[in-house]
Amino acid sequence: MKKIFKIMIFAMAANVAVVNAQQGARPQQSRPANTAAPAATEQKEDAPRTNQNVNSRTIVPESSVVTQHTVTIKGKSIPYKATAGTLPVWNEEGKPVAGLFYTYYERTDVQNKDSRPLIISFNGGPGSASVWMHIAYTGPVVLNIDDEGYPVQPYGYKDNPNSILDVADIVYIDPVNTGYSRTVSKDVPTSQFFGVRQDIKYLAEWINTFVTRVNRWASPKYLIGESYGTTRVSGLALELQSNHWMYLNGVILVSPTELGIERGVTTDAALRLPYFAATAWYHKALAADLQNKKLTDMLPEVEKFTIDELLPAIAKGGLLSAADKQKIAAKMARYSGLSEKVILQNNLDVSTNLFWKELLRDKGYTVGRLDSRYRGIDKSDGGERPDYNAELTSWLHSFTPAINMYLRNALNYKTDLKYNMFGPVYPWDNTGNRTGENLRAAMAQNPYLHLMVQSGYYDGACDYFNAKYNMWQMDLNGKLKDRMSWKGYESGHMMYLRKPDLAAANDHIREFIKDSLPAPNQSAKF
Repeated sequence: MKKIFKIMIFAMAANVAVVNAQQGARPQQSRPANTAAPAATEQKEDAPRTNQNVNSRTIVPESSVVTQHTVTIKGKSIPYKATAGTLPVWNEEGKPVAGLFYTYYERTDVQNKDSRPLIISFNGGPGSASVWMHIAYTGPVVLNIDDEGYPVQPYGYKDNPNSILDVADIVYIDPVNTGYSRTVSKDVPTSQFFGVRQDIKYLAEWINTFVTRVNRWASPKYLIGESYGTTRVSGLALELQSNHWMYLNGVILVSPTELGIERGVTTDAALRLPYFAATAWYHKALAADLQNKKLTDMLPEVEKFTIDELLPAIAKGGLLSAADKQKIAAKMARYSGLSEKVILQNNLDVSTNLFWKELLRDKGYTVGRLDSRYRGIDKSDGGERPDYNAELTSWLHSFTPAINMYLRNALNYKTDLKYNMFGPVYPWDNTGNRTGENLRAAMAQNPYLHLMVQSGYYDGACDYFNAKYNMWQMDLNGKLKDRMSWKGYESGHMMYLRKPDLAAANDHIREFIKDSLPAPNQSAKF
């Protein structure tokens, strides 16, 4: 799990929370990027709200602002209600110890919510807000970026014609110290939040409160998590089922982590190669016969070599003959775009850091970690690792202005609190991470529960072949495979930033929901 904690950079200081949920809500229509919000008009809603001065330095753990909108999805106008606010995290004495910020979208022309799916969405880090999938993937608005995901100016957002809001309601949740979520005071010990098991426990309690408040116990429920969020939702699937008696219909893992499934040095070293091959193919660093194939036609050859030859070779270590080692190195060089010399210098175990630095070293570039389509420029061409993550810098460039503009101007959520794209959550307790096994157990106990995994081929932090490996290890006897599926995309960690993948990935979620909903009166049994 070491590489998981390096996914995000945490540079923002913690602040005392200030949440202002104004009593007037703003009914408004969806609009193109950067256009001004209409004037506010008052609207009565049942949701609780407070009238706190915007400059208040006191946290309000429970508040809400409700606005009305429409968005065109798949050519059809969809009316919806957005609720932005906070709900408490309770301690054992029933007192609030934190307020979690959330954004909840409900389609308003649906009369019976009992059969309408509810999607509960998290991002990762740990320590990352749920901003990424919120305003770039499944939500009703998307970033103003180019077709490949690169920043453009002016900053902003626009309607998302691919949003899944046509088929499901969605709530995006920011864990403690991310987004606008904070503890009620500095005296609350953060150790109760910052750890694999702690995170799962308090978020399950919060989800129970939320589902009860919005009266969605009858609805089919789905969890979706990205990056460390996949660790989170895999654990939540069993926690909700075992301790809250809340049974899910589906879990969606976007760019999954290792889920606490042990690899070992040998397996970890071998499983990187298919990702190396995909990245080298993208940068046209492979031999002509491989380069001339489609990516998805080339990769099965690399995957077969990885399992059948590379894994056993690395496992042999010093027992591997010099001649056999040379043969393996030659094939690795053919598939990775690296030189045999570099591979042999590293005893067939090339780190991802070295790969990101080495692949385009002769051209003066590094490649991105979370999305290897991105190129960076280092101070020196020498060295063993890039100076910075080229893709993350690019993403923060476009996401940060957009989320601050959107929450304040479109959703009317006013606060002086800084929105933490990444918040301080360390030290993080990673002990007891068995979340892959937790998800397996939840699926074994719940015949309704389905799993879909989505991976970008150019993701070097949570690579696609390790995502496949997770599924193999979770289903050793093959009895769950009919309820498991995997989808790959020619982009990176946030595959939805590439316009064709935004459409395809959302369609895959639609199909997954449809396929995982049981027929009326269909019993949950094997």
